[in-house]
Amino acid sequence: MTEQNTRLGILLMIAVTVIFALQDALSRHLGGTYNVYMVVMIRYWFFAAFVVAMSARGKGGLRRAVATKQPGVQIFRGLLLAAEVVIMVIAFTKLGLVETHSVFTSYPLLVAALSGPVLGETVGWRRWTAIGIGFVGVLIILEPGVTVFSPWALLPLLSAFMFALYGLLTRYVARKDAAAVSFFWTGVSGAVAMTAVGVWFWQPMSGLDWFLMALLCCTAVSGHWLLIRAFEVAEASAIQPFAFLQLIFATILGMTIFGDALHLNTVIGAVVVVSAGLFTLWRARVKHVPVVTDPSIQP
Repeated sequence: MTEQNTRLGILLMIAVTVIFALQDALSRHLGGTYNVYMVVMIRYWFFAAFVVAMSARGKGGLRRAVATKQPGVQIFRGLLLAAEVVIMVIAFTKLGLVETHSVFTSYPLLVAALSGPVLGETVGWRRWTAIGIGFVGVLIILEPGVTVFSPWALLPLLSAFMFALYGLLTRYVARKDAAAVSFFWTGVSGAVAMTAVGVWFWQPMSGLDWFLMALLCCTAVSGHWLLIRAFEVAEASAIQPFAFLQLIFATILGMTIFGDALHLNTVIGAVVVVSAGLFTLWRARVKHVPVVTDPSIQP
């Protein structure tokens, strides 16, 4: 891998974080105005169309993309991610972008913690220490026992857990299925599930909000396409740490557009969580633990 490709991969990953932060802002607005199930359903329709188009263009076409050796696990992955997206959007509307993303950035710690029971990997004492420190950061953000604790504050933590489990299952199915197969089943199974639920909550939307919905779908498609390109030109372990920049961009949008407050405990806790997450990624790279490269893993 050349230095130029690594630099390009980093630039693409930064662009991805900007686009996905915008996607989160649009999701917060639309999810706060209309039923969340309907919003996520429409988003999944476009995501599934993108997945099918990408799969059809790939080697072997749709026939190869459909041919999974683990249909049960693949479908469960798709359902898990769809449910995680719903929970994340609800968290955006209840807590705001700043607090939600600050807690959600703990997901690499959960990946490390769950890699043992899910994949049978060994987690050393250094990473366990980082995991413990990271969750001290989560407690600093949530402040249980200091302020009136809101049950909604558990949503981003639940979302992070589901996202981490989804990522680990992606590594699990990669032992037998190609990435294109996992990508196809993620989009299609999620779209089917969300249609079965969301169609019952259909609400009429204004012309402006239809435009914002179209923009939301475009950010999802363009963000995933750039993410695919980033993983094509650079090693995942080199560019994955830059995904944490989404927290910064989402914080900026949350404060400027929605008036989210940035409290000192949130800043301190987020710094602790991100630092611990970066350490676990570094240790995984040292130990040659694969980094998940499924391009569908963005909530």
